[in-house]
Amino acid sequence: MNPFMQRLATGEVLIADGATGTNLQELGLEGGAHTEDWVLDHPDRILGLEKAFVKAGADIILTCTFGGTALRMRGSKYEASADDINRQAALLAREAAAGGSGVSVAGSMGPVGQLMKPYGPLTFEEVVGGYARQARALAEGGVDLLVIETQFSLDEARAALEGARSVTDLPTVVSFSYDRGTRTMMGLKPEVVAATFSGLGAVMVGVNCGTTLENAQAVIQEYAAAIPGYAIWVKPNAGVPHMEAGKTVYDVTPGQMAEFARSAVKLGARVVGGCCGSTPAHVRAISGALKSGSETSRAI
Repeated sequence: MNPFMQRLATGEVLIADGATGTNLQELGLEGGAHTEDWVLDHPDRILGLEKAFVKAGADIILTCTFGGTALRMRGSKYEASADDINRQAALLAREAAAGGSGVSVAGSMGPVGQLMKPYGPLTFEEVVGGYARQARALAEGGVDLLVIETQFSLDEARAALEGARSVTDLPTVVSFSYDRGTRTMMGLKPEVVAATFSGLGAVMVGVNCGTTLENAQAVIQEYAAAIPGYAIWVKPNAGVPHMEAGKTVYDVTPGQMAEFARSAVKLGARVVGGCCGSTPAHVRAISGALKSGSETSRAI
């Protein structure tokens, strides 16, 4: 059995990593740059961040491929090397994972960056093809699972899952961003997401990025009510960002994230990590809250 699925089947609660983009910005990544360029330009910095998450207690680390579809990499200096970047990102994450015990590597697949018809220029078939190409490269690089994340459109997420399924049988998580409380930018409700993607065979449905921890909790509750017992993936931001002295700041502390993690598991979460603003310190706090003692080492 797939190693990620083996651990999920035991009822164990797993710890996911924290943010890629905001942490790389602290290491020198310029705002607006293609994060994926660093897979070839600064692999040592990506590897160092991923190793830090493993050391902090992450059971799952995501590849640096959030914007790695060829569709989204248009305009990057490595536009023609999208497949190689996805494969190399997976290999970097595999190297980092080797420093832990049973750490799984998840292939990150974010939005393609343009809307689909009738709201934008892309056809459903183009988006399916873009995600299929990325999923194939990630699978070739050796990921254990795929995470279709920060989605807001039902149609794009369906295209992503269809594309992934066309080239690999890796377990796939589908996670949405609810930036309007408990609704996505397109107005989707958690209950619709849950019913759709559990029905299509996603191994987990999730909530990531978004706004406040309280809103993330509300989404978990709506998922759990819609599909009782189904595995839920949770990676919220470390709060709502704001500017201080020209710098983006996230206010949620590691301790607050740990308290959130405890409550998220009680509500039904099976994987808990962090998104934007979440550092290795946040992951360490989550791991300490969920792995220490017997309180929440298994799903409640």
